[in-house]
Amino acid sequence: MKIINKLIFLLVLGSFAACTYEFPEPQIEQPTSGSADFTKIVSVGNSLTAGFMDGALYNRGQQNSFAVMLANQTRDLGGGDFNVPEINSANGFFQMGPQGPLGRLILTVNPQTGAAGPAPIGAGDLPGNFTGNKANLNNFGVPGITLGTALTPLTGGPNSPANPAFNRMYERFASNPGTSTVIGDAAAALANGGTFFTFWLGNNDVLGYATGGASNPAILTSNADFQQRLGLALGALLQASPNAKGAVANIPSLAVLPYFNLVPWNALPLTQAQADQANQGYALYNGGLGQARAAGLITAEEEENRRIQFQAGQNAFVMEDESLTNLGALGLPSIRQSKPTDRATLPLSQALGQPVGGNPALLRGISFPVEDQFVLIPQEQDEIRDKIVAFNGFINAAVQANAERLVLVDVNDLLNRVLAGSVSSGGVGLTASIVPPNGGFSLDGVHPNARAHAFVANHFINAINGKWGSNIPLVNPNEFIGNDLPR
Repeated sequence: MKIINKLIFLLVLGSFAACTYEFPEPQIEQPTSGSADFTKIVSVGNSLTAGFMDGALYNRGQQNSFAVMLANQTRDLGGGDFNVPEINSANGFFQMGPQGPLGRLILTVNPQTGAAGPAPIGAGDLPGNFTGNKANLNNFGVPGITLGTALTPLTGGPNSPANPAFNRMYERFASNPGTSTVIGDAAAALANGGTFFTFWLGNNDVLGYATGGASNPAILTSNADFQQRLGLALGALLQASPNAKGAVANIPSLAVLPYFNLVPWNALPLTQAQADQANQGYALYNGGLGQARAAGLITAEEEENRRIQFQAGQNAFVMEDESLTNLGALGLPSIRQSKPTDRATLPLSQALGQPVGGNPALLRGISFPVEDQFVLIPQEQDEIRDKIVAFNGFINAAVQANAERLVLVDVNDLLNRVLAGSVSSGGVGLTASIVPPNGGFSLDGVHPNARAHAFVANHFINAINGKWGSNIPLVNPNEFIGNDLPR
């Protein structure tokens, strides 16, 4: 039974083709660097700094990261070359397919349904070694890394053992693979004439936990470890070039990301016959809940919360919930149907309603509960929000402790305003979606696209100009494309 086929990606295509923007030429004074020096900029970070987009690191994404844009805007202020560890691939690597590597995501139209949704573009490339001069690199953005892996001679992020391509993301340009570290290499670049740096790490210390449905607590960084590692990383960069100044970005709220917003809580369409069949399967379960309530094991409220009932039309899906009272002694699993307060993750869009393990009797979300890894329940959302608040508090404190040399770039505030619909350029808005032309997120639902990177670059520029009296000219976001139109 094919219950859902890219349902969440239904897009109105008619108005996409002829979108032109006008951006008024800014009236600025002669560019000056103020009390900062942009002769050699070094950027340190994760996938956001690297330009990872559409589920892959590829040429166009690399060249349209905020770090590259910022460096380009400082050219008239004495800024020098800004070298990136080129991936040399038009499509990059998204995942392995039956015939080999598949490349980045693009929007494609299903000829049967007319729905548009992300799919690999076709053939891709596993990351190859960087063949340029490693000693001249300026961009040390590595997809997947946490603060911890940035400080250790590891080659990938917390999930990299299951994804060999991510093991290569740092190894491919490391000064001494297996021994050197991202922070160490960046510090060496700063020590070699570096005058300014950007720093944007910490996102992956909570993101990997969240994208996995908060199902693996082992990969969530503790507050103590985050604070210590942040101090070590920033300290290494500040010590490497005692006169260099830096811009430090914080961690955005994950509630902004389409990855957690694209799959609705009632994403399961059923006919009356399908609903009747599913309801028969849960008759014993619902009866057992009544017995548990009569025995005083659960309240009437929890019984109602756990009761499963389908109907014709759109339905909530059946899911695991470890926060429910354990009724295992009665043979009753900890399951319920999804609620508007739950946040499903993007991978559920392809798994919902599909057979599990090839068994047509086990349909995920109907006869087989959606696993913990696919959903964030309210308690987990609160945990993640509190963690980001704590991490951002440490970042702000570290910046304030070095206030003469560092400025905070509040990207969290920027993206919250994007979510509220209050960010635009030249009268053209930026939205927290993947829908072209205004959607600011690439097709993986997590990483900004090129146009959004321009807004991020301007956010950095405004913070730097305000702190050190510079007047770096702003980027024109409307010169950069968002997501490509569906093919």
